[in-house]
Amino acid sequence: MADAGMQKISITVCGDGGCGKSSITLRLVRSQWTHEYDPTIEDSYSVTRTLAGTTYALSLTDTAGQEEYRSLWSSSNLSSDAFLLVYDITSTSSLAALDFYVNMLEVERDNRAELGRTQPVGIVVGNKCDLQGLREVSSREGVEWAKQRGFGFMETSAREMVNIEETFASIIRRVVEARKNAAAGIVPELPSSTARTTPLSPMPLDEKLAAEEAAAAEQGRSMGAKPRSRWKSMFEMLKCW
Repeated sequence: MADAGMQKISITVCGDGGCGKSSITLRLVRSQWTHEYDPTIEDSYSVTRTLAGTTYALSLTDTAGQEEYRSLWSSSNLSSDAFLLVYDITSTSSLAALDFYVNMLEVERDNRAELGRTQPVGIVVGNKCDLQGLREVSSREGVEWAKQRGFGFMETSAREMVNIEETFASIIRRVVEARKNAAAGIVPELPSSTARTTPLSPMPLDEKLAAEEAAAAEQGRSMGAKPRSRWKSMFEMLKCW
């Protein structure tokens, strides 16, 4: 149970089925990874993290991604402080599936703005970045998609434990900032469907290096080699904004 003095942050994890929502959540909570896909209806977890000397109690809700379960989404999910919108970099359709959640979040943003409440924080996560040879969504596409909708961005690998802790640390920082803005009466300007932001410059990741790594990984797989540990150091170069 969280200490009464801790700052509490609620996080809803959402996205298409099979994109790795549960894998990311379990990596953070239990430092576990499983390759078996077990469709989630809704699971809740609690974990604490200390950032800049302050301890935070995180309440995570891992929600259903399958289309047939989306009607089970309750209003309580929209009351969270932050939202982790997860897609699979090897599946373009999983990125498109995030529109369902974004549409609801845009309404929630408007409602909170009218009531003077703290704005929800959102981070788009491109998961499975260890599968470069199968990539369908580039880093730049992911960044621009998130930027246009007023969200942060990160690429992760639950299997290789890449950017998991960093992603949640970013959520904490953004929630703290949002709360300070609300206390000061500051309402951030967010892009709308008719006023998109200009595209970002490319991510600090050399495209040629990425292509070479993908080719090497594909060759390794064809020879029965195990995944190389270089993925971790490579993808730690990815920065969130």
